[in-house]
Amino acid sequence: MAGHSKFANIKHRKAAQDAKRAKIFTRLIRELTVAAKSGDDEDSNPRLRAAIIAAKAANMPKDKIENAIKKGSGGDADDSYEELRYEGYGPAGTALIVEALTDNRNRTASSVRTIFNKNGGNLGETGSVSFMFDRKGVLRFPAEGVAEDEIFEVAAEAGADAVETEEGFHIVTTEVENFATVRDALLGKYENPESMGLEWIPQNYLDLDNEKQESVQKLVEALEEDDDVQDVYINV
Repeated sequence: MAGHSKFANIKHRKAAQDAKRAKIFTRLIRELTVAAKSGDDEDSNPRLRAAIIAAKAANMPKDKIENAIKKGSGGDADDSYEELRYEGYGPAGTALIVEALTDNRNRTASSVRTIFNKNGGNLGETGSVSFMFDRKGVLRFPAEGVAEDEIFEVAAEAGADAVETEEGFHIVTTEVENFATVRDALLGKYENPESMGLEWIPQNYLDLDNEKQESVQKLVEALEEDDDVQDVYINV
């Protein structure tokens, strides 16, 4: 029985991991498809380039990446995706921005609202919390083998705002208008970024106790479980 129980646990864990992987791939394929509508050349399409980098970082098979790009650039996509942004408050007065890609605005709005309501949050109007965030370009490079002072010099010369090193990554932030210049300068010297793109950065962060952190985490995880949700930003 012990062996059977262990095998059952392994199967359950693998099924959960496979389900999570499938959700990640669904979001990445959607982003690749939408990005490719502006052109299938990643050198002239920064959004597509960022999507390809994210897909590779998630170990998405090459054929899936190519098929998604082909679907988007060839106009063969059956679904027409719309980009939406939701803003609201979570437990303990936390502020959240939720970005989604959807083929059904009503379905997504209803789902996001329900998730907020069930997890101690409140969905607000557009602009209700975004004033507490700054839109920035963000690039993350593995820190291994890359000196912080070296990448700082390259980034600063290209017009970046800041370079920080944490949890094994050099994180470069830049104003939106300087993002392309900084990106090209860094990619000209360093390969294999972990991620790059435009993000919402909180102007100030809240410091919560463990109980409140858990409540907020439940809300964030529930939002991330929704297939239409691409990114969640929070000031914690």
